[in-house]
Amino acid sequence: MRYDFDTVLNRRGTDSVKWDVKANELPMWVADMDFKTAPEIINALEQKVQNGVFGYEEPHENYFNAVADWYESQHNFRPNPDWMILTTGVVPTISSVVRRVTNQGDNVVVQSPVYDIFYHSIENNGRHVLSSDLVYDKKSLSYSIDFGDLEDKLAQPLSTLMILCNPANPVGKIWSRYELSKIAQLCKKHHVILLSDEIHGDLTFHDEKYTPAFSLDEDLIDDLIVCVSPSKTFNVAALHAATAIVPNDNLRAQVSRGINNDELGEPNLAAIPGTIAAYEYGADWLKHLKAKLLSNYQAVEQKLKDNPYVKLVPSEATYLLWLDVSALTDNSKELEQYIRQETGLYLSSGDVYRGDGNYFLRMNIACPSTELKDGLNRLVAGLSKFAQSHK
Repeated sequence: MRYDFDTVLNRRGTDSVKWDVKANELPMWVADMDFKTAPEIINALEQKVQNGVFGYEEPHENYFNAVADWYESQHNFRPNPDWMILTTGVVPTISSVVRRVTNQGDNVVVQSPVYDIFYHSIENNGRHVLSSDLVYDKKSLSYSIDFGDLEDKLAQPLSTLMILCNPANPVGKIWSRYELSKIAQLCKKHHVILLSDEIHGDLTFHDEKYTPAFSLDEDLIDDLIVCVSPSKTFNVAALHAATAIVPNDNLRAQVSRGINNDELGEPNLAAIPGTIAAYEYGADWLKHLKAKLLSNYQAVEQKLKDNPYVKLVPSEATYLLWLDVSALTDNSKELEQYIRQETGLYLSSGDVYRGDGNYFLRMNIACPSTELKDGLNRLVAGLSKFAQSHK
């Protein structure tokens, strides 16, 4: 079956957060795609609506088995369905976990630059962000973990939780099994619970494979919580469907109590059928989507390869590209606002991800080719104009 990733969809006036912009603006910021989801999901939801009864619902074995089957077929490890809890979203689950397994004033360790909502979940709940910043090599344009610094941060007495992004948003890094094992070993050594947000795990480039943290050795998953969802993979964020995977019985009971106390365990009418359809029938659509994303990525590489003002950080996963603009500025917010004002292109400024984000912009390339070409032309023009105006 062929899928359409080239038709430009009119998303204005559809209550879209991404497309709530001015008429001349092109949004390439928030992390959803400008593609229709898999037709198998649409068919499942149409059947659900035709049923016409939208009462209270709860997941059963078919939901949890669909999640387990997906990870077995796509990522070579089958999590035990008994480890799973349905929840209405990864971010609400992260916030719930912060409240449930840490105390006010505790440290929550992250690796900046990282998804900015992590900071909200930590700080809005009265906890402290403690970052072991990723190390950026300007020569190779790559990031790595300073494990010595990470251990120092985890060893602090008030460090009780670490939130990991695997693969990493916004830097596009897939953490290897060795890296994940070492992180888990350090967390275990210092009695820190590890929460891994793996929402981008399906969206890998080339033959790169991400390692689900729950597939690590048995002795490393006792203090582990993994959050997964079809939302990024299939562009179904508004389904509000996710799964927390918690191998340890006692920890799972804590997470479950937090999710239920926070009223995050009751699915809407689309969550269960949409997730099952995605995981049971969406593999072929995902294969074609990944080919489209790779083509878009290569187009960005080609367009920017000789540009003096920007360097593309090589990405292994996600459709969110990390652009090094340190040749131009140390104020990414100013640059992002300038480009939007002058060209209408709406990117994400890297400062919100903290760490070294003041030197970067984030760009969403999950869009038809014509939109991508338009966005790249606006980007190049905006960078050049900014450079000329700041001589």
